[in-house]
Amino acid sequence: MMDLPGGAISRRPLRFYWVLDVSGSMAGEKIDRLNFAIREALPAMRDSAAENPYAAVEVRVLTFSTGCQWVTPGPVPVEDFNWTGVPVNGITDMGAAMRAMAKELSVGNMPERGLRPVVVLVSDGQPTDDFDSGFDALMAEPWGKRALRMAIAIGDDADLDPLRKFIGHQEVEPLQARNSPDLVKYIRYVSTTVLKSASAPASRTVTVPSDGTPTPPPPPPPADPDADAVW
Repeated sequence: MMDLPGGAISRRPLRFYWVLDVSGSMAGEKIDRLNFAIREALPAMRDSAAENPYAAVEVRVLTFSTGCQWVTPGPVPVEDFNWTGVPVNGITDMGAAMRAMAKELSVGNMPERGLRPVVVLVSDGQPTDDFDSGFDALMAEPWGKRALRMAIAIGDDADLDPLRKFIGHQEVEPLQARNSPDLVKYIRYVSTTVLKSASAPASRTVTVPSDGTPTPPPPPPPADPDADAVW
């Protein structure tokens, strides 16, 4: 509950999920910059969450390489969430991550009065397992279908097709981070602008058009064509 003029209001849970590729191809500068970008975006993410008295933002992190693993044992209030970084190893079991997210977003695991969750997938490669069946499992869950799903592709050689399928909206392309400045910019965008869109009071009732596709997020910032470093 939060006290406002006129009386107290109840804050509704909004869960924000990072789904991060930590396979071997992310070694070196890519994982270093990803860890830096998430840490750098946290203060702005907390500020963005605090601006909406209707939403109680919770963060949870899933990593995938050979299999997948939850970094946080459960959702953590954004004001208590900290990021120490993740290591890399293994292959790119993105399908396993989708199945883990399907379980996480099952009706029994989600709060009854929750707002539309945000799920951000970050990857630099191609799935090495059955992505399609994992994604189908995610879409079979009502919360999975309703989630505001975003994807960040790291590098020019990332496989965009599964990321497009994950987003599931013909008007929204994966954010393609071709260099470190782009990655930092896009991590901040999904941590603030996208979060603010999902937590807006109007989103207390999720708007889903007749084709089942949720309303897209606000336009992202442009890539920096003049940046020197390219992955």
